[in-house]
Amino acid sequence: MTRSEPSAISSYAVERSGKTNWTIRFFGRMDLSTSLRLLGKLRAELLPNPPIRLTVDLQHIGYFDDFGALVLIELKKMMAAGSGEFVLANTPRQVKAILSLTGFWSGNPSPPLGKKNPTNPFIHIGNAALNKIHQIRWGVTFIGSVALSFWHILIHPKSLRIGDMLTCMEKTGVNAVPIVALISFLLGSVMAFMSSLQLQQFGASVYVASLVAIAMVSELGPIMTAIIVAGRSGSAFAAEIGTMMISEEVDALVTMGLDPTLFLAIPRILAAVIVVPILTLLSNLFAIAGGLVVGVCLLDLTSSSYLDQTLEILTVFEITWGLAKSVVFAALISWIGCLRGFQTRGGADAVGNSATSAVVTGIFLIILVDSAFAIMRSYW
Repeated sequence: MTRSEPSAISSYAVERSGKTNWTIRFFGRMDLSTSLRLLGKLRAELLPNPPIRLTVDLQHIGYFDDFGALVLIELKKMMAAGSGEFVLANTPRQVKAILSLTGFWSGNPSPPLGKKNPTNPFIHIGNAALNKIHQIRWGVTFIGSVALSFWHILIHPKSLRIGDMLTCMEKTGVNAVPIVALISFLLGSVMAFMSSLQLQQFGASVYVASLVAIAMVSELGPIMTAIIVAGRSGSAFAAEIGTMMISEEVDALVTMGLDPTLFLAIPRILAAVIVVPILTLLSNLFAIAGGLVVGVCLLDLTSSSYLDQTLEILTVFEITWGLAKSVVFAALISWIGCLRGFQTRGGADAVGNSATSAVVTGIFLIILVDSAFAIMRSYW
């Protein structure tokens, strides 16, 4: 008996030889647009009364892809479930190649559209904890490597790559001056304007200068500068070293007998430690200038009275305190950027992940260390 299912782009014919031997011949295309329909109709025919032997003839197939392989895999599974025999006949060479890629010829074929099993939450939490422990071990090891490299430079000053350090100073410091100046100026303006709304009620507008100066020099100036540097340079350090890791340039340095930490990390760390305090001073100056503009234009203050109040409130201790914090922030930013770069593994997406992680971790450490500084100062 012969039965066929016509279609504009595909069809099949079923030939039954008694109840034990069936032959299915496919015609046309077996792809995404036809496979699901063919599979549904074949299931309806085979499941009620499956044969002992099923032969599939692929001689007249015009187009075949992994969705066509899905049909054959399901037919093979149905026959195996009923202890039947499944045979392919007249299989073209290109069809055999696609079936090999889908695991059709193996004992346990893997269908292209398999359902992903959900991950056990306890396994996920355990993997995350182990990953964090591994990262902490990486960080401690890298701290030791950086310390040894600095000791080596103290003993052998000529081993420091001055040219690379100057290049990093230009990228980290000079190129960041416009954005640091603009953000600090606007921040000082906003602080002066918002504080004046409250101080004017008590006739204390002159103290706007004190508020802007002490807040910027002691707290906001170092923090805002460090966050900008983390976004610009911390991510750049991670991306540069991460790209070198993926392209195996770091392995080439090791092969040539060069220390990657001394060669790549130390110039970047020193450059950041040198230029970030200078950027912090510029940030303080532009923030005070922004407050001065608001005080003169909106609060009817004179420039001399504003500057006198600023100089009166600022002390050497406040300026030194802010610069000391900026040095620590710079070391953290450059350290975490280089660390994330050396931890990069995989492809191009890993470089982006390392840069993102460097920024996020850097900002977190900046806030954390600044809180420690605040607690230290309160008990000093």
